[in-house]
Amino acid sequence: MVTRERDDLVIRVDGRRPLSAELVAAFEVLCDRVEDRADRNTVIMHVSGAPGEPSNEALTIALVSKWERALRRFERLPAATVAVASDECGGVALEALLATDYRIGTASLRLLMARRALVTWPGMALYRIVRQAGSAAARRAVLLGIPITAADAVATGLIDELTVDTQAALTAAMELAEAIPGPELAIRRQLMHDAPAVSFEEALGAHLAACERALRLSSAEAGR
Repeated sequence: MVTRERDDLVIRVDGRRPLSAELVAAFEVLCDRVEDRADRNTVIMHVSGAPGEPSNEALTIALVSKWERALRRFERLPAATVAVASDECGGVALEALLATDYRIGTASLRLLMARRALVTWPGMALYRIVRQAGSAAARRAVLLGIPITAADAVATGLIDELTVDTQAALTAAMELAEAIPGPELAIRRQLMHDAPAVSFEEALGAHLAACERALRLSSAEAGR
């Protein structure tokens, strides 16, 4: 079940439920809210749950494509995205988690790659988990479906911290995130994501543009 609260800047994703048009719409609405509200720059996501036995629910490539586009839009928001993950986390919950900026987990957390029939679901969660944790760290989860424990998730950087007090950790993370303007964070995020995939020469133009922007902002701030 997906719910929204606190001016629609909190979203809950239940990995036990299959991908649906409702879930895609919830993310699109959330993105609309964030992009329309320059004064709010933190989104909170709660994720948990993993699919049970593979079912025969009607899942189309068109729906999967819409979901991946919605997640990519979410991943590029001019806002910090902070996730709280607990217990088993797989399916759409894992896919959403991997698109966030900062991730808080509980000791009971286990990340599970989704499976359909006899194969690991080759969605973009596979891409993100390998890109973020490295192929060696992700190999057993991707190839054999072995869960990633909370400790391993922290060791590989998939989870930023483990806590028994998720509310305190969430409050601390929000205080850090809200000190950075959303557009500035979005630029840093994009430069970071591009760095492993492009050459120095390709990256230089975008970094110079970002440097020029930073100089303009500093100059404007000094002139006040």
